[in-house]
Amino acid sequence: DNLWNKKNCNDYTFLIATMMFISNSLSLLLVISSSRSFMMNPSTTTGSRYATTKPLFIAVSEQSQLAQLAEMTTLSIDSGDLKVIEEYAATGKITDATTNPLFVSKAGLSGDPLYSAMVDDAVSYAISSKEKDEKATIDLAIDRLAVNLGSAISKIVKGYISTEVDPRLSFDTDASVARGRRIIQMYADAGVPKERVLIKLAATWEGILAAEQLEREGIQCNLTLIFSFVQAVACAQRGAHLISPFPGRVLDWHKRDQGRTADVEPEDDEGVIAVKKMYNYYKVHGHSTICMPASWRPSRGAGYELDEILALAGTDRMTIPAPLLEKLATSEEP
Repeated sequence: DNLWNKKNCNDYTFLIATMMFISNSLSLLLVISSSRSFMMNPSTTTGSRYATTKPLFIAVSEQSQLAQLAEMTTLSIDSGDLKVIEEYAATGKITDATTNPLFVSKAGLSGDPLYSAMVDDAVSYAISSKEKDEKATIDLAIDRLAVNLGSAISKIVKGYISTEVDPRLSFDTDASVARGRRIIQMYADAGVPKERVLIKLAATWEGILAAEQLEREGIQCNLTLIFSFVQAVACAQRGAHLISPFPGRVLDWHKRDQGRTADVEPEDDEGVIAVKKMYNYYKVHGHSTICMPASWRPSRGAGYELDEILALAGTDRMTIPAPLLEKLATSEEP
């Protein structure tokens, strides 16, 4: 507990700003879901299975950087686009998928019949559940939509699916635990075992305590928005299954804090340095917590978008968006 001190965590204010950005994305989905509820017939609930379009196979040579990286690090795709996920899962190099409220909101707003069916099901489900008030109904619809998307993804990838608890609960331990349990139950009802699901929680102190409770119940957690070593240590000490440090956001913070415009070599990138320190700490001290960096920046600027990924090759896991996976797939450099 002594390691966690908000006043001494110089990334704390940046964590709040990041969560506010994600919350804004979620709020947009809340408005859409709320408006749709007035137009829907609650009795028209769709099934839980969603057909997906057969993907275009992405050819990946065994000499590609993607293939090389997959030999040393378990790779996850950071996306909510089912077609894109299918394309990369078909390469055999991607086993997991991560989603967040922004991806879920994009799916809900896309107008694609596939995702519209998920939204319709989520809203119908929430209305038919007869929650105590409108807010509770909308919250339930949001969770249902996230699980609908995650369930569809679970049929594509063979590994973990990460689904995030409402970021607005990041400073409420009890509410985060309750929502985590509800999401896991929804997955179970959809036939997805809890061993396949990671509940994403922001690594505030309250989020870490929520993860500790959920882990005791056998619910695995992904602690996200990790910007500092102290957060990583606290997560491991409280038994988190996995953390998602953000090297790119760490680099952003240092550049802004120092008023720095010059680029750096990957080995001097503060985000890379921070993640290596976390990973090495876990290995030296025997923590089983998995280190899975996400959110990438080019250390050396435009044209070097893979800098941080390549510098951290060999860490336990990585979650990477499709545009960067494409760059890895089309390069055969070491």
